[in-house]
Amino acid sequence: MTDFVEIDFLAVETAKSGDAIAVRYSVNGATTVHVVDGGFLDTGDKLVEHLKTQYQTTHVDHVVLTHTDQDHVNGLRKVLEQCTVGRLWMNRPWLYADELIHRFETYNSVDALRRRLRTVYAAAASLEELAVARGVPISTPLQGASIGSFTVMAPSKARYLDLVVESDKTPAAVDEDKAFGLGSLFTKAIKSVANLVKAVWAHEYFPVEGTSSENEMSVVQYANICDRRILLTGDTGREGLAEAAAYAPYVGLQLPGLWMFQVPHHGGRHNVNTEVLDTWLGGRLANPATTHSFNALCSSAKADEHHPKNSVIRAIHHRGGHFAATEGKNLCLAQGISRGWTPVPQWPYPEEQEED
Repeated sequence: MTDFVEIDFLAVETAKSGDAIAVRYSVNGATTVHVVDGGFLDTGDKLVEHLKTQYQTTHVDHVVLTHTDQDHVNGLRKVLEQCTVGRLWMNRPWLYADELIHRFETYNSVDALRRRLRTVYAAAASLEELAVARGVPISTPLQGASIGSFTVMAPSKARYLDLVVESDKTPAAVDEDKAFGLGSLFTKAIKSVANLVKAVWAHEYFPVEGTSSENEMSVVQYANICDRRILLTGDTGREGLAEAAAYAPYVGLQLPGLWMFQVPHHGGRHNVNTEVLDTWLGGRLANPATTHSFNALCSSAKADEHHPKNSVIRAIHHRGGHFAATEGKNLCLAQGISRGWTPVPQWPYPEEQEED
């Protein structure tokens, strides 16, 4: 069989966006099915049906949970319940309670910290329990791990542990603002308010504030299949993309030069900025491109009014990319195989962008 790769972004349609991605590829005649995140619980049924109808299988070689947000984890329960799974890949903070205990002022018992971490990451803990009950082995996707043809680019273990400590879910120290709820409320207010301002071609504005520690925990995966370079980002932020870029030489990846770039966190403007996009996708063009040089796929629900952001769509255009978002429909990007689906047009260039 000729080698091929097909990447499916399934529509996760609720009031909020979510991720559910299925990948099937063949290398040297061996076919692998690779699922990344499962959206919400109802999305899991759609994901399983997609595997049956499009891939003609209920066997998944690798299931990857990028991070513990419910819009990524809950649908994977259906995959584990209705499919045979070769291996589940997920990072579990509670495994490192003994290494982290000295960094938490509010805990003096490893067991107490472990229980607390399982409680605050309850959806992931429940997925772990389901995998154990079904006899599915679980592995840790930290930097350098090989998941079939994919390599984990980020997070490294050291950075992952730092993120667990920094997370608002597991504070290492009592902060006066956070104790009264002011820190998180103020941050949310900053992130939710943005004015749309008309901007000329190639002008970019991104907020100073990055994304949350939970999003930065996301597993970033890279593969070169059929000479097509693929980057799956989950909800990672600027730090995760920078760490992944620093690791690129170790997997023979010279940047820029991707074929497919998953737009992180449904097109959120706190996850990217000009610098990281320049690194991964190249610099801004002087004029709009007549042909695109890479594909940018984004999971965003039609009912989600906050995603994707204009500033992110503009930035993809600035670098000659083809931007496409799910918005109520499944997206497929393929090489070496065809389903006869209708091509997805380029999203129009927004004349306005968000500015604080």
